[in-house]
Amino acid sequence: MSYAEALIPAQPAPPETMRRFSKARIAGYFFLALWALLGIALITMMITNWDNAKFFKFGPRFLHGLWITVKLVGSSFILGAILSIPLALARMSKNKILNGLTYCYVYLFRGTPLLAQIFIVYYGFPQARGFLDYIGLWWFFRDPFNCGLFAMTLNTAAYQTEIVRGAIQSVHRGQSEAAASLGLHKLVTFYKIILPQALIVALRPYGNEIILLIKSSATVSIITVYDLMGETRYAFSQTYDYQTYLWAAIFYLSIVEIMRNGWARMEAYLTRHLKR
Repeated sequence: MSYAEALIPAQPAPPETMRRFSKARIAGYFFLALWALLGIALITMMITNWDNAKFFKFGPRFLHGLWITVKLVGSSFILGAILSIPLALARMSKNKILNGLTYCYVYLFRGTPLLAQIFIVYYGFPQARGFLDYIGLWWFFRDPFNCGLFAMTLNTAAYQTEIVRGAIQSVHRGQSEAAASLGLHKLVTFYKIILPQALIVALRPYGNEIILLIKSSATVSIITVYDLMGETRYAFSQTYDYQTYLWAAIFYLSIVEIMRNGWARMEAYLTRHLKR
């Protein structure tokens, strides 16, 4: 005998619940409309105040400044990444002197503003010009671009050191124990097993760091580096048109958005084996 002697009749759909406009929803709609009006006003202002003469005069300078910004950020990030790996190992070392020195370096560069670090390099190192001449490094530190690159590299290396250290410590201890049971050397274990897994964990913090570095790079314009912000300051000094800064903001926003989406795609590709 079957348990289903008769089909269960279809039941009517539950009544739709009325969405009430709460205070939070009303406030959200209000601020969204405010931002939309502000965006429309900015676009309208840019169209009505468009000046072809300024565009053709300062457009190439903006592109040159954009290239300097990309070169500065890319070089400092790569150099900082190379420097951060030995620093992270020193930070995790059982040697108290090595650990303490690395901790002081990381604490100093993470705890002070990047602008102050750039000023120390740009204005402080020339005070030791005789010594720099003697060791053959004055040619490097007399260039404002190199001073900015040096300061930004040391700054991002400090942040990346903590990123790498946290990522390495997040890898389970059993990975090292399994490699040791197979007779693998510690260096082989680190570079072939531990580091690749740690870098996957560090991908998102790395993306955040490079985006912060892009925005922080504008400070080098104060030491006469004609990056994107430096060219913007020059254009403003010639025209006194606030729209030059608006164009700079659009350029920075475009760089950050391209980097954010590109990094997200790279992260999705490298971690595709972890998705279920």
